[in-house]
Order: sequence, then C-alpha cells, then structure tokens
Amino acid sequence: MIRLYDYWRSSASYRVRIALGLAGLTWESVPIDLVAGAQSSPEHLARNPQGLVPALEIDGHLLTQSLAILEYLDTTRGLGLQPLDPLARARARAMADAIAMDIHPVCNLRVATFATAQSQGTLTMKDWMQHFIAPGLAALETMVESEAYCFGTRLSLADLCLVPQIYNARRWEIDLGAMPKLTRIAAHLETLPAFAAAHPELAPH
Repeated sequence: MIRLYDYWRSSASYRVRIALGLAGLTWESVPIDLVAGAQSSPEHLARNPQGLVPALEIDGHLLTQSLAILEYLDTTRGLGLQPLDPLARARARAMADAIAMDIHPVCNLRVATFATAQSQGTLTMKDWMQHFIAPGLAALETMVESEAYCFGTRLSLADLCLVPQIYNARRWEIDLGAMPKLTRIAAHLETLPAFAAAHPELAPH
C-alpha cells in the first residue's frame, strides 16, 4: 500500500500527486488539514518531525520533502525527470529550485500567516503572496527555454513544480499577462492525464 499524507492545496503535495500519476501508481490519500493544525498532531509529527506535508509511505519506507520524493520516484520508477547531461540537469534543477526553494518557502502557509499577523493589519494574505510570487515567476519566465516544457523536449522536475505554482498564482489573482511562456507551458501540462488528475479540486479535502 502506498499512502500519501497531503493537503489538497499544498503545492508540495500537488507535485507528488503528479509524480505518482506519471508513475502509474495507485495510492491512498490521507488528508492532513493544515488550516485546522493537523500537521502538528503527535501522529503526524511522528511521520514528519517538521510538521509539513507531504509524507509518502512507499516500498516499506516513509519519505518527506517533495523534491526528495520526486527524485526517489524518478529513480525507482524510471520517470526520466532529470536530464542525463550534467549541464542540462543543472539548468532544469535550477528552474525547479527557483520555485521550490525560493518562491514556495516564503509563501508557505505558516510563514505567510505569521507575517500577516505580525503586520497588525497592514498586510493581507493576498498582499504577501502577490509580493513574492509575481517577481519569482517573472524571473522564471526569463529562464525557460522551451515551448511545451520548462526545459528541453520532455518533462522535468521543473514542470512538476511549475503547475502547482501557477495554480497558486491564479488563486491569489496574480496577473500572468507578462508571463506568456509560463502560461503556455502550464496550459499544455494541464492537459496531460497525470497533471489533470492531481488537481487540488480532485484531491480529498
């Protein structure tokens, strides 16, 4: 049994759902309600001491951190998400990291909630998200090199990071008009079955 502990709107969980779909795997979804604080329960902290999602039970192991999980699935299920050429791999990984390591952490729910609370009403959640997501995606727009994928002519880790971030951008009403490459790539990716099936609206709440 493969079991994914996730939250429907978590972009990190969204990435893993896409990868599980690409691998053709069947899994049980166990929702962890971040808004209700379920990530801080003793049961979940035993799975992930960081109190984060996702956590994945697979092959007799319990894995955390979405990019580590993606790399495990890529290696064990032969998804081909990382180019073999070292330079190409570095460039594709830089795009993935631009989202997963730069945009995502500062827009994590617990970070954004703390920051807006400390602002004593001078910042809204939307203000915070727009301030960080928009310039992060604008930078990524200059990095992408392809018509249908972020890098090269096939899927990479960057694509699995892009679609959830575009979902977040739309959720927070960010103007994507200046990012035609990203919106075109995301529109293509969203037609692929594994991406479509992983959409938050289809995930257990």
